[in-house]
Amino acid sequence: MNNLRTSIALAVSIFLLGCTSYPDSGSGGLGENHIENGFSPVMPDEPLGPEHGLRFDWQLTKLHLDSLIREGARWCFPAAVVQAIEKQNRIARELEGGLLLDAANDIVIQRKRLGELERQLDYVTSQANCAPPINEDAFRLQLSVVDELYKLLNVDNQFAFNSTEVNPKYMGHLAKAAYILRENPSFNLSVTGHADATGDELSNKKLAMGRAQQVKRYLTIFGLDPQRITTHSLGDSLPLYDGDSEGVKLTNRRVSIEVIATKELAERTPQGGYYALD
Repeated sequence: MNNLRTSIALAVSIFLLGCTSYPDSGSGGLGENHIENGFSPVMPDEPLGPEHGLRFDWQLTKLHLDSLIREGARWCFPAAVVQAIEKQNRIARELEGGLLLDAANDIVIQRKRLGELERQLDYVTSQANCAPPINEDAFRLQLSVVDELYKLLNVDNQFAFNSTEVNPKYMGHLAKAAYILRENPSFNLSVTGHADATGDELSNKKLAMGRAQQVKRYLTIFGLDPQRITTHSLGDSLPLYDGDSEGVKLTNRRVSIEVIATKELAERTPQGGYYALD
């Protein structure tokens, strides 16, 4: 991964140098590098605030993600890359909307995910090559399935206070997701339960695990093999938002679900994947 780290260092150096000048509109700058070109450039007489530091952090995570993609992460770990891109775009929208605490939390989560992805890619590329798919259309179809599942499973996923009961709207999402997953056996799920900050650490961890297990139970009822679902609990240690309002607490009482590509998918030649070095 020396090439990866060198690429990140070079990109960061170029970015830092670019911050000392103010190019004409359309010729460079942070605003030009935003995925949706929504960031406004920092003007010479503009006072710097916390949002500028977060935008810089966002740019660093984007450079990290771009470098991992160039190293082959898209081919070896397509599900992880799709979800990382989703998170990167979400952070950008939060920054544009002035939701600085939300953006800061999501940046922490994104850094952790990218670190895990880098370690996985490090291991794989030490023994194999990450190759692009032979059938690009089939590969893009798989990515669209990941994207649809991710959006289905991470919306309307909140729980009532001190409850593990799944709300009816989310139950409908789970039913649809289970059907899609039955048609796509190369994807598994990792379900993580969360709690708000009310109560002690041990109780919150138990409650959060109960929520993850309840989601697994319903997915199983809807026909998904339980062996394809792993459950985890983070208690109240990773809130989605900071604050103690009822709305924030409700949002933090949730499950977060990752779509995991199985090794069989990664090794399937038409879909790309990794192959042993000669």
